Amino acid sequence: MALKRTPLFDEYKHSAKTVDFGGWEMPVSFSGIKNEHEAVRKAAGLFDVSHMGELLVEGTDALENLQMLLTNDLSKLSDNQAQYNAMCTENGGTVDDLIVYRRSETSYLLVLNAANIDSDIAWIKKHIKGELTLTNQSEGTALLAVQGPKAIEVLQTLTSTNLAEIGPFRFQENVEIATVPVFASRTGYTGEDGFELYVEARLASQLWLAILEAGEPFGLLPCGLGARDTLRFEAKLALYGQELSRDISRSRQG
Repeated sequence: MALKRTPLFDEYKHSAKTVDFGGWEMPVSFSGIKNEHEAVRKAAGLFDVSHMGELLVEGTDALENLQMLLTNDLSKLSDNQAQYNAMCTENGGTVDDLIVYRRSETSYLLVLNAANIDSDIAWIKKHIKGELTLTNQSEGTALLAVQGPKAIEVLQTLTSTNLAEIGPFRFQENVEIATVPVFASRTGYTGEDGFELYVEARLASQLWLAILEAGEPFGLLPCGLGARDTLRFEAKLALYGQELSRDISRSRQG
């Protein structure tokens, strides 16, 4: 079976080492994992994480259903706020870990791990009730992550929006970065400050190239999944399929 490719594949197919990652042909590194890891810790890194899934949950019963499905308390969220969460089985195993964005009291965006998109949606459909709709936006959405202590400086050169006003685990829709409309979220999974930028798939290459050019003076590098893994591991952030799964319900002691 042919591997899936993100909308950005043509931008790095000749400059990155790619691997099969859960059925996707993804870049594991560009200039070396250690080099990319250090760039994110000291300057900034640009990641293609467009393989992730995006599910829009809307309706008058959206909050009630998500409160039942997820382990964290979504009632604590205000509009334009995000929350790390987990969806668990009845025995405590993890169906998936995910980010939830509250757009309004009746509209939430769930960001799912790539390998779990279909199974997550099936699990949700099996358990929901009442008035709500599910819209899988994964195919038409690309996701770029700009991470590192200089991430905000890089992006600020490309937008008139004051990105400093978007706090950690907050987001703003319809932000123009390099004239491209994006859903800008101050989240990430590297242990560093940064932004995740949700953009229409057809505009992803334009945004990728603009960020690379703007970031060069700051030391920004394109980064692959290898550095993404070492960065999250150093920051003690769990990865589904490794530290989390349906069969793992608690920490394991060596």
